[in-house]
Parts: sequence; structure tokens; C-alpha cells
Amino acid sequence: MVSGKRSAWRRRRNRNRIARIAVPIAIPVALALVIGVAIALTDGLSLNASPAALGVSASPSASAPSSPTSTATSTAGAAAATAAANVNCDIIVPANPLTAKGLSTPYQLTGPGGMSPAQSGCTMANAAALGAFVQATILNTQTGQLSVYDPLVITKGTTPAVAPVVPVLPRHYIATIDFGFNGTDLTQVGATRNALQSGNCVNGQGGTDFGQVSFCNGISFFNEAHLLERAGKLVVPSEGTSAKIVASGGALGTGQACPETQNFDMVDQDPSDNVTTLYLLNPATGQTAQDTTANAGNIPGSTTLANGSDNILVDGFLDPTLGCTPFQAPDLANNGQLTSSQAMDELLSEKNTPAIPALVPENDEMTLNGQGQFDAAKTNLYREELGQAPISAANNKFDSPAAFCQNMINIQTPFLAANQATLATGPSPVTAVGDNLFTFMANRLSMSFTNLGCQNFGLTDPVTVTLDGNGVAIAATFNTAQQTATTQAAAPPATGQRVGRPHHRLMNPAGM
Repeated sequence: MVSGKRSAWRRRRNRNRIARIAVPIAIPVALALVIGVAIALTDGLSLNASPAALGVSASPSASAPSSPTSTATSTAGAAAATAAANVNCDIIVPANPLTAKGLSTPYQLTGPGGMSPAQSGCTMANAAALGAFVQATILNTQTGQLSVYDPLVITKGTTPAVAPVVPVLPRHYIATIDFGFNGTDLTQVGATRNALQSGNCVNGQGGTDFGQVSFCNGISFFNEAHLLERAGKLVVPSEGTSAKIVASGGALGTGQACPETQNFDMVDQDPSDNVTTLYLLNPATGQTAQDTTANAGNIPGSTTLANGSDNILVDGFLDPTLGCTPFQAPDLANNGQLTSSQAMDELLSEKNTPAIPALVPENDEMTLNGQGQFDAAKTNLYREELGQAPISAANNKFDSPAAFCQNMINIQTPFLAANQATLATGPSPVTAVGDNLFTFMANRLSMSFTNLGCQNFGLTDPVTVTLDGNGVAIAATFNTAQQTATTQAAAPPATGQRVGRPHHRLMNPAGM
């Protein structure tokens, strides 16, 4: 038996994130996705990717003679090497992003610091490694009706494979825009001087960004949503129950609550991150289009691109396997077909708050400061953009760094152990991490333990993972003894670094 926690799926600026690669998977029907579509998913996994898979070519030999031809080849090779090594990108946010015109204007993915898409590898054809995804959730402030619209991201310098649908928005509405990324850091850049300001867009706090995620207008959206809920206009449903879920005590069919993104049954090192957005890619041209029924029929040979996220894990894998249904609303780009969103998953979790809620913790790598230390202000901003409560003495007993680790171990470990048989019938979001949903979840829990620095709180990894010759988890056993955090570290591990990430991001397991 060997531990699987080194297969981290995520990279961060100076936190030893391991490279991701594209892994084909099929998204279940619960997300109303096309069945059987192979989706490129990566979550910072430590896997082997060929240069061709990353859209780059091999570097020329260093001993090649100097000539105009070899110099050009060498330059191209250097550019390819730079693209392969780069993990950060910029995304150009259109003017007036919260309007119908702004939402339907393609966002542009490009390289950081003036690098071109080709130089940096920041292309949607390379989405598994460096793809960006955008998702808007719209709330009718008069009726409380929710809807979803996924703005299109294209590679800068290209045009859409199909022009985006212009959404018909309510006369009175408020919207939030969430960003997800399959690389390390995605930085918002305004297409105009006031684009980011007009959208209330934020990348991070105190000079450091969140990394894979960012937001526009989340605080205002959730404040309004909470007001409409109290007024009875916005009705968020129950999370539902499942006859398939076995309680940790062994009882089956007793109406156990379905999983949510704030539930320690399924949480990982960086909860509530990334989006459920999907795009279509024309492999022949590298152009992208919104994932709609019409577009799928008009782009022969198209492939589906996804952003690995906690949300897709719940909505697209756990829910269908456990007999649950995600919270959905009409997709304004796809003739009103029902779909889910990151913001809606947060609303569902808030309405059905678990007895012990898993709010974004200070040891989440995306909320650490530039020195890798805990940052309460940055954590609170992240939470506020998702409608979560700020750090307080009351909720610290659940989600302080030590408490988060303790609860993740004590709640998720017996849940996975009790539900092994059912989870093993579900497909793995990332087959390079686990050969089915159960082994994937077990390996992810073990990796989360390490990435959160849980060992610094007197805790031990409760999971023993068996890996095959390719490093894929094929079995797991658990120590379900309840543990108690004995120390409250003042900061993350001594170096402030993270060892890779166990997320379940699909397309780019980065967020799972």
C-alpha cells in the first residue's frame, strides 16, 4: 500500500503545484450534458503529457549549427519551451460585463505580461492545461427567477466558431460572474479602462490574486439574493435526500441528505471554486463556441472543454451516482435548457446549511497571502464573493484551519468508507487519479490532507491508497477513528508552500 497524496492536481505560483494534463472523461446526465462526450479534465495532476498534447513542439538540439534556419528553429523551440513551462494567463474582460452586450462579447484568453497566446500556451486549444471559463448567474429582482449564461472565452486573435447568443435579460436583474481556470493564476484585464470597475470585478486581496478563480459583482448579487429569499421571492429548494446513501452508522435508505458544496462529506482543500461552464472546441481551427444543442450540431467533430470544479464533481458525478438532483435554472444561451452554476450551488448550500458547514478556510491555498501565510482579509473577501459568512469566533469552531482539517477527516472518512460500494459504481472524474468515483474521492481526500497542512495540527492521514503501475488509485482503506486537532498552527507549513493539489477539476481538475 502506498500513499497517493503526491498526485496533486494543481499548481500555484510558488507553491509547488504539479502540472496538469488532459484526461478524457464522460460527464453524467445530471448536468444535462451530452452523454458520452469525452471531456479534457485536469486538476494539477502529476501525469505524463506529451508536447503534442500541450500544443508545443520539441526543442531543437543545443548542438545544432548556427544558421538563419537553425536560429529560427531555435527561437521557435525556445517559445515552445516557454509555453510549456508557463502556468499563468490573462483574460480580457469586455466593456460593461454585466450587461447583455458585455455578456455576449467574447472574453479573450492571452499570455501574461504581454506574451502572446502562442508564446505562453494560453489558448483554448490548450484548455486542459490553461483554459479559462466564465459563468454568469442572473437573478430577476422582481420575481426571484434565476437563470444562467456562460459567456464565451476565445483565444485572443481568433473569432468564435459560432457567434455567442445575446441573452434576453429581465428588465430588473442583478448578475454575478464567476471565473475558473485550469492553470495556476488567471488575471483579469479590462478591455477598456473602466471594464473591471463597472463589473465590480476582483482578482484577489492585498496585491495577491486568488489564483484560479476571480469574481465580478458577487457581493452585490448574494446580498440581493439573501434579501429576496427573506422576502419569499427567491425560493431555493431542499438539497433532497437519497435512499442510496449509507449513514456512517451503517443505516441505508433512511433519507440521508444529498451532498452540497459546503458539506464535509465531499469537500477538499479548496472548496467552492471554479465553474460548471462547458465550451465546444473545433479542433481543426482552434475556435470555441458556447456549448449549445445548435452549436454541437453545427460544428462537426467538436470536442467539449470543461473547468474541473467542486461544482461539477457534485452536480455531474456525486448527484447522479447517489440518486440526487442538482439545483438548476434555464440556460439563456441554450433555449432555456436546465443547467447548474457555481452561484446556484452556493445558494443551495446556504439554504440547506449542514450542521457543520465547510466554509472556505484560511489554509485554502487560494486565500493565502504572497508569503504563503494565512490572510483573514483575503479569506473573507473570497467568502463574501460567494455569499459566505466572514471569519468569526462562531464559525471558527467549524472552519478554522485546524477545525477544517479535523472535520474533513472525521466526517468525510466514515462517509467514504460507508458508501464505498455505491461510489465505486460511479465513473471517475479523472481516471488518472482513481479508476472509479470511490477511489478518486479517497485519493483526493488524502491529497487534501497534505495540501492543507493537516499534519501540522496533530492529525494523521486517514487514507491508505493502493496505486497501480501508472499511479492510479485502484483501492483504498480508511482509519475511521475520530481525531482531535491538538495544535493550532499560526501559519501554513514552515516554507508556506503547498505540495500539489488533490482537486477534482474536470476539464482541468484544477478545481475539483
